[in-house]
Amino acid sequence: MSQQQVLSRVTTGMRVVDAAGTEIGTVDLVQRGDPNAVTVQAPTADPGSSLDELIESTAVEEPDVPADLAARLLHTGYLKVSTDRVRTGAVYVLADQIATVTDAVRLDVPLADLPAEE
Repeated sequence: MSQQQVLSRVTTGMRVVDAAGTEIGTVDLVQRGDPNAVTVQAPTADPGSSLDELIESTAVEEPDVPADLAARLLHTGYLKVSTDRVRTGAVYVLADQIATVTDAVRLDVPLADLPAEE
């Protein structure tokens, strides 16, 4: 099964279990891969004067990781998993780190191998 087919079976709110069998959290975001994704664009410098423009300028673009990792996540597809097991409250899972999708998303890597949200 392709990475995109695996991602299509994942829904927000599903439990996520790492390779050791430890429940690490729940799916917060499912992002299918884009083979043409190469960079992450930074928000514009001038937030403007309205409240909506200010909120938009401070909104974090996903995925919130270093640019080289973000490009890889966007290219392959990923999950954002909400968890209380890391300080930032979320980790990212590359599509190719998903072992199976049944009643839960089972990973083939331990939690320690997952990049935390910045």
